[in-house]
Amino acid sequence: MNIALVTAAGKGSRMHQEIPKQFMPIKNKPLIIYTLEAFERHPNIDSIIIPCLKGWEQIMTAYVKQYHISKVKWIIPGGDNGQESIKLALDELAKTCSGEDTVLIHDGNRALITEEIISDAIVTCREKGNAVAVISCNEVIVKTDNQCDANTFLNRDELKRTQTPHAFSLKKLLWAHEEAKKRNITQTVATCDLMMLLGETIHFSIGSERNMKITNPIDIEIFEALLAVDSE
Repeated sequence: MNIALVTAAGKGSRMHQEIPKQFMPIKNKPLIIYTLEAFERHPNIDSIIIPCLKGWEQIMTAYVKQYHISKVKWIIPGGDNGQESIKLALDELAKTCSGEDTVLIHDGNRALITEEIISDAIVTCREKGNAVAVISCNEVIVKTDNQCDANTFLNRDELKRTQTPHAFSLKKLLWAHEEAKKRNITQTVATCDLMMLLGETIHFSIGSERNMKITNPIDIEIFEALLAVDSE
């Protein structure tokens, strides 16, 4: 079974809005719904779990019903940070799912994820044991010690920019979070960096520049422009 774990527990403080960004209406539809619809449409996604911002669970439930996202089986309160929210969702899955099931962890505010990206994550995870969506690094990347200037750059041919989804078996994810607890690893940015901190090798699946993370107000403008292009 393939399960999408779509995170929606962030407060979105960088958006400077009263409404958390995952619930912001964009062209009369909440941002999170665009993301959920992509997984709803995918033929190989069996179910969806959402760790949701505390206090917003009923609103999420209402949106899921309104937009007919039938694959959502669980909406649970999220934690105080991303790592904790994912762990809570994994613990919920462990109650009824097999350790061999594939879990695709995806940022709820990456709303332009495509069928191709989801499919490649599933196939790569099946073949290699895990999958992390990545894209090339096209800019010159400099290294700075003081955030003001630099005299060193990194070889961009050796760099990748990670996105989501991150696909792993449920049992591997449960192991990783148990190890994190034992080693006092907290507040990792993403599942891939937790895995690498634990000595695991990650394998690349395809990403896309369009699979952007909507974090700042300018990202909303870009997202709306891409939606307009897609609707032409």
